[in-house]
Amino acid sequence: MGFGRSTLLWISENRWMREKIPNLRFVQKAVKRFIPGEELNDALKEALKYEQFGITNVFTHLGENITNLSEAKVVVNSYLEALEEIHNHNLNTEISLKLTQIGFDLSIEETANNFETILRKAADLNISVWIDMEQSDYVDKTLDFYKKMKSKYQNVGICLQAYLYRTEDDINSLMEFEPKIRLVKGAYMEPSEVAFPQKSKVDENFYKLSALMLDKLSTKNIRIAFATHDVVLINRIKNYCQEQNIEKNNFEFQMLFGIKTTEQLAMVRDRYKIIVLISYGNAWFPWYMRRLAERPANIGFVIKNIFTN
Repeated sequence: MGFGRSTLLWISENRWMREKIPNLRFVQKAVKRFIPGEELNDALKEALKYEQFGITNVFTHLGENITNLSEAKVVVNSYLEALEEIHNHNLNTEISLKLTQIGFDLSIEETANNFETILRKAADLNISVWIDMEQSDYVDKTLDFYKKMKSKYQNVGICLQAYLYRTEDDINSLMEFEPKIRLVKGAYMEPSEVAFPQKSKVDENFYKLSALMLDKLSTKNIRIAFATHDVVLINRIKNYCQEQNIEKNNFEFQMLFGIKTTEQLAMVRDRYKIIVLISYGNAWFPWYMRRLAERPANIGFVIKNIFTN
């Protein structure tokens, strides 16, 4: 793992920095490039703009690792409100959350109750809910949780991380559940015993896993989302689909708000399915640092934006 990436990931997990750095004005200015605001209404305004271009969205209310179950109720209510507003605005928008936001560190049973409250509401409104994957220590119990939910609800998806050695086996284990899978590269600090340390290896595994899932489309009723801004990787996936005669409507690309917007619009014009993840909320610091760590070269871009506009 490169020095820049490891440093950014260390910062994302440092409690003191989480508390102090978000209060700095220049940091608040920089983050606005990638997060439209801290309120749900900020996300709704951007989603309405995106829909005009044929781009749909996923909302995530930022947060993780709560320390009291009473905090989970606040998170649950925030997602219930988001679902209602998505419905009221007639948006084709989904939601995504971390299980540690709703009590995963404290009680699996309460987490299940909280998640099903959200999932039932979403199902009533024909909206899908994604479970974000967290550090490798959470993978086994997150997959177990997902399988239980998927056996009862069809509107739930799971995120898998290409930098983990185990992910190919995880994909195969999920097939009997006809999963919805969002594949990402991975954004946590992980030891080399469990994750590829080199970016080139992660990229190659992402492509390998993408092809694996695409090959299963002919026999499995699955939904596949490739979550990456890596244009080279995106083009490799496109080319593979063309070679295998896989229709564009059988898979999708997911990207983040504020990143490669020009490419997003170009892909829509080429009739690819594009979904943009819009994040909001005041717990943005660790999320933001992990996004920078995915591509440390973005730091220069951020610094430029601080001193412009």
